Amino acid sequence: MRVKKGFKARRRRNRILKLAKGYRGRRKNCYKRANQAVERALDYAARDRAARKRNFRSLWIVRINAAARTVGLSYSRLIAGLAKNKIALDRKVLSDMAISDPAGFAAVAKIAKAA
Repeated sequence: MRVKKGFKARRRRNRILKLAKGYRGRRKNCYKRANQAVERALDYAARDRAARKRNFRSLWIVRINAAARTVGLSYSRLIAGLAKNKIALDRKVLSDMAISDPAGFAAVAKIAKAA
């Protein structure tokens, strides 16, 4: 007897077509084209989740460097001074501090400068 595997195959195809919703042309309603487009999109999504982390870190470093220069320090000397004094502030916190609390950042930088 012939087995059509209807339910399982339809569910698999519909899952892909649902992910391809909003795509243009045949990519949204032909399974083969949709599958190729969705696979590529998921690859890009995975790659860019990692890239976002790198981008934010570099943004924080640029902000910290700009704030450090206003108090007469370079970024590398600031980070080295913080490490020497065992001040465990990460770059995200330092960046937020540089923007929202310049006086606090200047105080931290002064401690790092003394090291």
